[in-house]
Amino acid sequence: MTNQQVWNIRLGRLDDIERLVAFSQAMALETEGRRLDADRLQRGTRALLNSTVHGFFLVAEQTQTSQVVGQLMITYEWSDWRNASFWWIQSVYVDPAWRRQGVFRNMHTQVIERAKADPGVCGVRLYVESENRIAQDVYRRVGLKPSSYSVFETDFVLGHAHSLKDRPDEA
Repeated sequence: MTNQQVWNIRLGRLDDIERLVAFSQAMALETEGRRLDADRLQRGTRALLNSTVHGFFLVAEQTQTSQVVGQLMITYEWSDWRNASFWWIQSVYVDPAWRRQGVFRNMHTQVIERAKADPGVCGVRLYVESENRIAQDVYRRVGLKPSSYSVFETDFVLGHAHSLKDRPDEA
């Protein structure tokens, strides 16, 4: 059985929320040593599942069991230079029991196919922790290349400058 037959790549749904939240928590702990606030993460995940204004989730579902074994999130960045949006791949996570079996490769293929089919999309980007060599190797193998840009940030939430705990969920 080929990987294409094993994985159903589909949009994330509200009934996936527990798995998506668990995967995001595991990813943050594994890649950055961060423990995410579960309530905030669930509200943020729910907001994206309820409205695609900021992006969407793709999940990889094992076809025989319908078990969600991987996820990624797409968010949008407007480019005035291109009069179109970049899709940013974020929150990539594959259950450790299913790694090295083509899960991410199939999700990435689906992202590229969807992005190329949308005339409002000019490209796909992702960022990765500078020390996460395993992920960087995976991304290179699917055809992603390092950018000439470096990412700088001021993080108001994880940097504890203020809390968005009381921010209402978005519809």
